[in-house]
Amino acid sequence: MKKPAPVQLTVVTSVQVTPNMQRLVLKGEELANFPEDCEGSYIKFLFNQAGGTDLNLVEQGQRPVMRTYTIRRFSRAKCTIEVDFVRHLSNDLSSSFATRWAITAQMGDTINVAGPGSIKAINTQANWFLLVADMTALPALSAKIRQLPVTARGYAVIQVTSKSDIQPIEAPQNVQLIWLTQQESLATKVKSLAWLDGITSIWTACEFDAMRELRSYFQDDKQVDRQLIYISSYWKNGVTEDGHKVLKQQDAQQSQSLS
Repeated sequence: MKKPAPVQLTVVTSVQVTPNMQRLVLKGEELANFPEDCEGSYIKFLFNQAGGTDLNLVEQGQRPVMRTYTIRRFSRAKCTIEVDFVRHLSNDLSSSFATRWAITAQMGDTINVAGPGSIKAINTQANWFLLVADMTALPALSAKIRQLPVTARGYAVIQVTSKSDIQPIEAPQNVQLIWLTQQESLATKVKSLAWLDGITSIWTACEFDAMRELRSYFQDDKQVDRQLIYISSYWKNGVTEDGHKVLKQQDAQQSQSLS
């Protein structure tokens, strides 16, 4: 199926919701064509090679630089999406195109966006749920946890930069929210949790090495059926997004060969 053409969106609001998170609301009539269930799905912001949003400056024969983010909220009625950006600037300028743009974006600024692309849905028929995210995946977890039934039970383990980055999360009453800071190990905390009875549904997104450790724990130690697990790395420490993409592909091929 042919991919939809990128759409141009306009910045409606930009708010620093915590010390290390910037939230933008973007508007565009074409968003009326997005699927109703796109919250938690990914989109790609398009930049020229200098980090600007004018794609007319992309040299002939080259593709725009793409940076991947999550739709935190979507309103078809208002034709808006809400996107969070971690306010972390890398020494590698190209790795920070989207962050630099988001921090300085003003009302009325425009940017081209491709997508949305979908990710695996949570099995809402499970007996209990385990959601795990670091700060880069907090917007996605915020969307996914709203999709759980009100009777859901389990854990949501979230790692943020500092305690001041903790933000309100809409979660079922019996899903325990556990917040960690960067000084604490995400994998270690997850492994310390009491494993509940019944079939579990797992949703995990975090740094590459933490993802691999948790995947081994879920599949090898706890013998969770792969069909009940969504697990992905959103970044790798010390590696650009483009380099991380290559590592993800290699890891996926290796994982499939071992299955």
